[in-house]
Amino acid sequence: MRRAALLGVAVALSAGCGGDDDEQAPTASSPSTQATSTTAEKPPSVGDGRGGVTLTGLGEFDQPLYVAQPDDGSGDLYVVEQTGRVMRLPGGEGEPEVFLDLSDEVSCCGEQGLLSVAFAPDYADSGLLYVDYTDAGGDTRVVEYERTDADPPVADPRSARELLAVDQPFPNHNGGLLLFGPDDRLYVGLGDGGSAGDPNRNGQDLSTLLGKIATLQPGSPRSEPAIFAYGLRNPWRFSFDRETSDLWIGDVGQDTLEEIDSAPRADLRGRLNFGWSAFEGNQRFNDDQQAPNAIPPALVYGHEEGCSVTGGYVVRDPALTTLYGRYLYGDYCAGQLRSFTARAGREAGDDRPVGVEVEGLSSFGQDVDGHLYATSLEGPVYRLDADG
Repeated sequence: MRRAALLGVAVALSAGCGGDDDEQAPTASSPSTQATSTTAEKPPSVGDGRGGVTLTGLGEFDQPLYVAQPDDGSGDLYVVEQTGRVMRLPGGEGEPEVFLDLSDEVSCCGEQGLLSVAFAPDYADSGLLYVDYTDAGGDTRVVEYERTDADPPVADPRSARELLAVDQPFPNHNGGLLLFGPDDRLYVGLGDGGSAGDPNRNGQDLSTLLGKIATLQPGSPRSEPAIFAYGLRNPWRFSFDRETSDLWIGDVGQDTLEEIDSAPRADLRGRLNFGWSAFEGNQRFNDDQQAPNAIPPALVYGHEEGCSVTGGYVVRDPALTTLYGRYLYGDYCAGQLRSFTARAGREAGDDRPVGVEVEGLSSFGQDVDGHLYATSLEGPVYRLDADG
């Protein structure tokens, strides 16, 4: 049985892919259009997490790591392949087409490669999108591209504009998730720089972006990245609840514990400290590190139950009644999808299996209507649908 406790990423993808400071980071205040479901009225209560879910296959891809969708009315889905391509699925279920090919730009694989894509909140008008990848030298790059007017549309490689470059001292713990938050700012997940045990002590070091979630404003020519959260080993996947704007992070552990962190919307001010590397999960780790006022995890589990947590989403798809209002997550090695009632800032109390498995689970994704997706590093991409 899983252990829920108070109070990190992935095992190499080839073996498992996947505040008390004065300075104020942006607050999660006005939810964007992407945080509003357009499907149906929500169920009146939180689901019990007991079954009621099936997986619908959408196709086979080359080491898929992420699914995203712009709010442009097209219904198109985009699948990120670790080897360097973003593939477009017309209407969400059509035959995949290459939208952006960065195969010659990225280093792959292990924990490196093309790691995510995010579409600007005004993508329908601006055509702007952002990718996070490790370049030929193994360093992190966040780059902006613009959609062409061609039919079908593709990302124009000539439009590349680098927003952020971060040197990586080791080839693991690259983080790699990009997403636009409730405040329409771009959030960037970065691991602690790699190796093992945080040898450079980056987790608690506010002079580096390693071991952090940073935020920036792409539309501002003078936008500098600000530290939003720190004390993270490798926040492979994180999300904001589309209904409440609460923050959820799957932070992969060292040798012993995997953890899921959370913070309610009201606390998303200043810099959030999640404890690494003073702590691994709820246990003391590096004795020479201090993490005052560290936020304890919502859930931890040991390596007898998995090897690499894959953070997911709070389910807001009204059709998934058994999962509604629950945080969905999984583990690369275990494959089993699990969920618990989403109470940000509190210990998880009813963690249980969903009843479906994704072998080689590398990531989750969410579309503009709140439908959820799961990717397998072995190739399949699935949509989570109600069973029956």
